[in-house]
Amino acid sequence: MATQTSSLLALWEEAHTRLEDKLHLITEEDLQKKLSPSPNSLGFLLRHIAEVELLFAKNVFGAKDTKIIAKTVIAKHDTGEWVNLNALKDILNRSKSVLKAIIEKQVDADWETVIETTEFGAKTKAQALGRITSHTAYHAGQIGIILKYGEAKN
Repeated sequence: MATQTSSLLALWEEAHTRLEDKLHLITEEDLQKKLSPSPNSLGFLLRHIAEVELLFAKNVFGAKDTKIIAKTVIAKHDTGEWVNLNALKDILNRSKSVLKAIIEKQVDADWETVIETTEFGAKTKAQALGRITSHTAYHAGQIGIILKYGEAKN
């Protein structure tokens, strides 16, 4: 019989494929692409996804040893520095690994624990998992559209 944790993990992993299926399509030249009038490049969105996943792992699910400086969150806009594809893939792999590991450590009772943050208020851990899942999928959709229609703007 599946546990709530294993079921939620399976849902998160399936949703995460929305991002992962695009990663092999991205070239370094694509990282500067944007959709006008959006200020955010594809590279910025990749970095942002990783940072927010790491923040959720640390602040919501309890991965206290996780180190992250959320530069995209701090700047609140694209600074143009996210142009190294290997570095972006590395942090994305790290964020996925860290978030998956901390989700796996949750016991079923943990999913009803209420977490309060300034970003989204009071949510159960189950609701917070829904939030990070939809956040990643939302930006993965933007990345897909940028890959198809975006242009590099200088």
